[in-house]
Amino acid sequence: MFALVDCNNFYASCERVFNPNLQGKPVAILSNNDGCVIARSDEAKALGLPMGAPIFKWESFCKANQIQIFSSNYALYGDMSNRVMKILEQFTPDVEVYSIDEAFLQFKGFENYDINDYGNQIRRRILKWTGIPTCVGIAPTKALSKVANKIARKFPEHTKGVYVIDSEEKRIKALKWIKIEDVWGIGRRLAKRLKIKNCHTAFDFTQLSDAWVRSNFSVTELKLKHDLEGSPSILLEAVTNKRAIATTRSFDFSYSDVNYIKERVSTFAATCAEKLRKQESCCYMIMVTLSSDRHKKELPQHRETRMINLAYPTDSTLVISNEAVKAVASMYKQGIKYKRAGVIVMGLVPNDNFQLHLFEHENPKHKPLMSTIDKLNTKYKDYKIKLGNQDLERTWKMRQERLSPKYTTNINDIITIR
Repeated sequence: MFALVDCNNFYASCERVFNPNLQGKPVAILSNNDGCVIARSDEAKALGLPMGAPIFKWESFCKANQIQIFSSNYALYGDMSNRVMKILEQFTPDVEVYSIDEAFLQFKGFENYDINDYGNQIRRRILKWTGIPTCVGIAPTKALSKVANKIARKFPEHTKGVYVIDSEEKRIKALKWIKIEDVWGIGRRLAKRLKIKNCHTAFDFTQLSDAWVRSNFSVTELKLKHDLEGSPSILLEAVTNKRAIATTRSFDFSYSDVNYIKERVSTFAATCAEKLRKQESCCYMIMVTLSSDRHKKELPQHRETRMINLAYPTDSTLVISNEAVKAVASMYKQGIKYKRAGVIVMGLVPNDNFQLHLFEHENPKHKPLMSTIDKLNTKYKDYKIKLGNQDLERTWKMRQERLSPKYTTNINDIITIR
């Protein structure tokens, strides 16, 4: 059996854990630079606040309906997510972290367990230890566990947050209930094509022949069909190293100052290098992107990408940052106001197994230097050692005017009990 554990309104729930006054009140969370709504509590949804709503257009609506608005507190959300995932590992060793707020579990050898009660144990422990409410869907396959989770979330009074598809009758009933566009792995375009075939529910999809699905779609959709039929075809994914690492961000405002842009790109490059070392990889290529604000069509526009091929693989912050800053200098155009930049490292290889260059190699001092910097940064967290051309005060320059405290990751923000 598989289970999907999903945290309810995760970002809003994290805010409520440390601010109980928000319980039962509408809450909305904003994207980077406080741009648009990316998460809503059930109360905010009921009031009609749409996902992706630009906050500058909906500010008066939120005030009129007393919707509490917060900037994204990624330090808090990431830490709370890690705590939830660690709890899940206590119930089974087979856990696939699917996103920041949900994970798949596989139960092997649980034939003699009351699986519904086991799901309730998971919910109770997470709620007691973290304060985060969850829903649990359990079924013979991953795709069906997604369907079961939707049912648990949709009918909390009947399911108590846990629903198990453990019979053919339940499977068929669930598939007839869920719309084709709500099926895990079915996007809008695919749903549109299926509806032309008179396929409106997940059950309709399972009635299509394997040959037709294989000829009109891909093996991924065929595996999904088999999963919905109750035959496990989509298995838990093993943790693997990334094939590319990207750090791309929008600036808080549009900037034409080349020195500011260089500083941002240097910081992005440093983040990529840290991630490389964390997964014990080196890169052969660096891609740097720079673009103006495409929404401001009245202003001059410029968008460019520069690829740098390295003679030898590296994970050095010094090398990657230096090359990225050079690329910015070559792409920058006077008078353009830039809104977004990014650094992507590619051509990844293990840091202990790669082809050497006959004439060029990395400075041997970089390895021990980077190792020492990483240890110090891990020890002191936010008080990081940085390159001289980086902003010493902040990692990202984002507009976060409604940011809540970092209750679990900053000693200065820990709640004081009076």
